Amino acid sequence: MDSLTELDSFLKSNGGPHSSTLPHKQPFVIGVAGGTASGKTTVCNMIISQLHDQRVVLVNQDSFYHPPSVEKLKKIHEYNFDHPNAFDTELLLSCMEKLKNGEAVSIPNYDFKGHKRSEQARQINPSDVFILEGIVILHDPRVRGLMNLKIFVDSDSDVRLSRRIQRDTVERGRNIENVLDQYARSVKPSFEEFILPTKKYADIIIPRGADNDVAIDLIVQHICTKLGQHDLCKIYSNVFVIFSTFQIRGMHTLIRDVKTTKHDFVFYSDRLIRLVVEHGLGHLPFTEKQIITPTGSVYTGVVFCKRLCGVSIIRSGESMENALRACCKGIKIGKILIHGEGSNGRQLIYEKLPKDISSRHVLLLDPILASGNSAVKAISLLISKGVPESNIIFLNLIAAPQGVHAVCKKFPMLKIVTSEIDASLDDHLRVIPGMGEFGDRYFCTDNGRTTPNFHPTSPFLGTPK
Repeated sequence: MDSLTELDSFLKSNGGPHSSTLPHKQPFVIGVAGGTASGKTTVCNMIISQLHDQRVVLVNQDSFYHPPSVEKLKKIHEYNFDHPNAFDTELLLSCMEKLKNGEAVSIPNYDFKGHKRSEQARQINPSDVFILEGIVILHDPRVRGLMNLKIFVDSDSDVRLSRRIQRDTVERGRNIENVLDQYARSVKPSFEEFILPTKKYADIIIPRGADNDVAIDLIVQHICTKLGQHDLCKIYSNVFVIFSTFQIRGMHTLIRDVKTTKHDFVFYSDRLIRLVVEHGLGHLPFTEKQIITPTGSVYTGVVFCKRLCGVSIIRSGESMENALRACCKGIKIGKILIHGEGSNGRQLIYEKLPKDISSRHVLLLDPILASGNSAVKAISLLISKGVPESNIIFLNLIAAPQGVHAVCKKFPMLKIVTSEIDASLDDHLRVIPGMGEFGDRYFCTDNGRTTPNFHPTSPFLGTPK
C-alpha cells in the first residue's frame, strides 16, 4: 500500500479530509492475564507508576462478574468464579468500545463479600492508556482484539496459592478450609483449562511476576515508544513528533485556548518553540569527541554540525527565530516571503538567504504546517539554491495530515519535526483544532491585517548575518 492510500485511509478514519468532527485519539490498550494471585495487579501498578506523563486507567475484569442468582448464592462455595462464563464480557466490550470512542462510562463495583454489584458504580473517563487486568482477560478473541499489547504474568503455583490464602482470608473474610476447597475444586482446574492456554496469545510473558524488574522496565519503554509515535510517523519515517508530556499538553492547551491573553500566548509559544528547536537540532549529523573535564577526567561526547543556518517563512516563522538564536549563538537566519492570495497560487515575493546556503544544513521555520503549499514553495526555493534535500529540517509547532503528506510526498529526504499533528483541515484550509492565525496572535496584529506591508526594510524581513 502506497503512502497516498494510507493517508486517505487515515483521513477517512478521522472523519474525512475537511471534517469538522474531531476524532478521539485512540488509547493504548494493554491486557494483563495470569493465574489467581500471580501478581497481575502489582505488575499493573508498577507499569502505571512509571508512566508519569500519561493518563492511565486500570480496569479489573473482576468488576464485571455476573452476580450469582439466588439459587447459586445458596451454594456459593460450589460456584466457579474462575470460569470465563462467570464474567459479563458483553458489558466489558460495551464499556471499552465507548471509552475508545472518547465517551465516559460507569463500570460496576463488585462486592466479593456479598457476591453482588454495589449500588455505586465507578466512573471511568477517556484516557491515554487502559490496562485490562484479569485471569481470563485473554480468553475471548473479541477482548484480545481491543489490545495493543498482551501480557501474561507467570508465577509459581505454590506462590500463587499462598498469596490467595492470605488475600481471601484477610481481605474477603473467608476461612482457610473454604479457600483450599475452592482452590482444589475450581481454581486449579480452571487455571489449567482456561487460563494457562491463553499464555500462547501473550506478546510478553513475565516470569516471577512483579519481581521481574527488567521485564517491566522493557514493557514501559515499549509503551512510551508506541505512545509517542503518531500514525503518520508509521507512514513517513522522516516525520518526528516530540514525545508528549503533561507539560507539553498543558502548553498546547494554553496557546490553543481562544481566551488566553496575548502575553501568555507568546510566553508559552516561546517555550514550545524552544523544545521543537532543541529536538530539531538533535537530528543534525555529529561526530564523537573526547574532552578533558576540570577534574582531569576524560569525557566522550559529541560535536554537532557547525555549518548551519535558519530560514524563516515570513511572518509566522519569525516567531521561532529567538529560540533558534538562543540555541545556536550567532547563527545566520534567512527570510522567505510567500504570498498566498489571488488566482495565481503561492507566489514568492521576497527571499534573502545566506550566499553559502548550499553548503549548510538548514532549519526551516514555520509554526503551522497546514496545506503545505507555502512549505513546498519554500523548500523548492532552497533546493534550487543548491541545498541538498536531506540537509533540510522543517520545524513547526503543529501540522495537519494533509500538509505532512504534501511535503513528504514531494520531499521524502527532508525531516519534519513538530510538537503535535492535528486532526485535519477545514474547508478554509485552517488546521483543526488548531490555534487560529498564529502570526496575528503572536505579533498582536489581529486587527484585520493578515499580511505585513512588504518593504525591503520591513522589520519582518531584515537580512541574514
